[in-house]
Amino acid sequence: MKLAVNNLIKNAKTYIPYLLTCIGAIIMFYNMRFLAVAKDIGALSDSETLRTILALAAGVIAVFSVIFLFYTNSFLIKRRKKEFGLFNVLGMEKKHVARIMVWETIITAALSLGAGLLGGILLSKLMILLLFRIIAFEVTFGFEIPVSAVVYTAALFCGIFLMIIVYDVFQVMRSKPIELLQAGSVGEKEPKANWLLAAIGAASLGSAYYIALTTESPLAALPLFFVAVILAIIGTYFLFTAGSIALLKMLRKNKTYYYQAKHFIPISGMIYRMKQHAAGLANICTLSTAVIIMLSTTISMYVGMEDLLRTRYPRNIVVTASSVSDEEARKLDAAIEKEIEAANIDPKNTIRYRSMSFVTLQDGAGFTVNRSANYLGSNVAFVTLITADDYNRMEGKSVSLAGDEALLYTVQGDIPGDTISFNGFRLSIKERLSTWGTDSKMSSIVAKSYCLVVDNTDTLWQVSNSLEPDRGDVDGLSYYYGFDVHGDKDVQVSLVGALRQAAKEVNPNSYVEGAESARDSFFSLYGGLFFIGIFLGLLFIMATVLIIYYKQIAEGYDDRARFEIMQKVGMSRDEVKQTIKSQVLSVFFLPLVMAIIHIAFAFKVITKLLEVLNLTNVRLYAGCTAATILVFAVFYVMVYALTARTYYSIVS
Repeated sequence: MKLAVNNLIKNAKTYIPYLLTCIGAIIMFYNMRFLAVAKDIGALSDSETLRTILALAAGVIAVFSVIFLFYTNSFLIKRRKKEFGLFNVLGMEKKHVARIMVWETIITAALSLGAGLLGGILLSKLMILLLFRIIAFEVTFGFEIPVSAVVYTAALFCGIFLMIIVYDVFQVMRSKPIELLQAGSVGEKEPKANWLLAAIGAASLGSAYYIALTTESPLAALPLFFVAVILAIIGTYFLFTAGSIALLKMLRKNKTYYYQAKHFIPISGMIYRMKQHAAGLANICTLSTAVIIMLSTTISMYVGMEDLLRTRYPRNIVVTASSVSDEEARKLDAAIEKEIEAANIDPKNTIRYRSMSFVTLQDGAGFTVNRSANYLGSNVAFVTLITADDYNRMEGKSVSLAGDEALLYTVQGDIPGDTISFNGFRLSIKERLSTWGTDSKMSSIVAKSYCLVVDNTDTLWQVSNSLEPDRGDVDGLSYYYGFDVHGDKDVQVSLVGALRQAAKEVNPNSYVEGAESARDSFFSLYGGLFFIGIFLGLLFIMATVLIIYYKQIAEGYDDRARFEIMQKVGMSRDEVKQTIKSQVLSVFFLPLVMAIIHIAFAFKVITKLLEVLNLTNVRLYAGCTAATILVFAVFYVMVYALTARTYYSIVS
């Protein structure tokens, strides 16, 4: 135990950042588990949704902690294998070295868990206050320490440290003393160019970019996005590990380029540098991309909350119902107008219509319904039909249509030609509408969407019978009544409650919703996502900083010997320092440049995903992305400046 303590103290330069990372991960995991079970969260109107999001975020932190702590621990063990080999040579058996490693891990675990849990408990109230501030919820007084959060945290990280002990002991027990002594020199042989892996990396990254650029349907974007992410990670890793070496060797074969003073040493040095640190650079690139995307999306959704609400609710208050007869429609109209008058408000932008809607499969200008088909593909289309009378009343026009004619407004998608076929029943497009002044509920639909105006209800039923002949008798059409209210929140919420009760008495299938009534739920959902984005962003930034720090230390020790050799063969100290600095800068900023390229290609598919979450303001997201990249780049340069000091102190 005394040797273990002494070893930790002497290796403080590498172990203190690792210890701080363990403590940070424990604090973050505890606080996320705490928020997922905190009693105060139960006071929210949509607490279960928020709890689910927080629990999922805790799971992400748990998985990330396992991977990242193993990654950093493997770096520490690699740096200390020579030390363990020396113990062997001096007479210690492997079991004694194993006992030292066990004690080191136990001491690290005890310090990490003690400080992490204490820090997590002390910061827990601050975290819940920050969350409530973000979601605009009234702050509550009190303090709690959920036992389940403490138990989950202790169990998770005790398990991680136990796996680390097993891994470390196995590494030492399976190695010979001479291998341990030479571990620091492993990797000095010139790496071979693996063109196959480089080609796989280029193909994977190209496929990811192709998916991102060609995905048009927001519904298709969700599953394809995760495919693109996996391909991008594979491509990034292979291009950094194999592609970079292949490129450098290709440059070396170009004699006129390679045999120049400013190219000869940097290319030669970077070939060795990329072999040893390519995996770390790929991780930095992946984490940087994740941080920027996570923060830019959650910030844009939170900042654009009003846009989200307006997209989801084209009118402040909306009354809808299915299968409404003409008599019920008149009663609903009367009930709504009565409640509006009782609330003493003046409705604006009123829209009222009867419609028939279908979820169809589109093939060019043809639409069909197949209940057994997959309705998650890019050919899914929503079609809403209304009569000319309703359209004229809403728009203040006097359109006249024949029985086989229709007006078409395209929300999303495209219908070629001048004829639409509904499973054989054809309508000719008399006019394509460029505007639809009274937004319908279709404005929040993210698939292909079309609005059609036909002459009367008989045509509506003909379309229905063509698409769904087995639909059976339906009492009536769908009902929609929406209007804006310029009043405070309480008035609108009260009116929504009164309308719900009145509408249910007329038609049990009626549904009343309002933007102000849903505001708390929206803030709970998107504010929670924003909070988690900040939380996970900080976790990934912490991981990025640690990887950069350890990479600088490793490169410092590797370059120290090269630094001396360069001076012995005649280069001045300033020339050597400039050469090494150019290599470090090139390699260090390569992940950031690659991350920005990833984000540029992913921009389109991310905007499609945001449409699923009701954010259609592309300009807002672009601005948030640009601002996030700028801030992260400044932070990245600061990290470089700080860690470069450690590097140069080792080299010098």
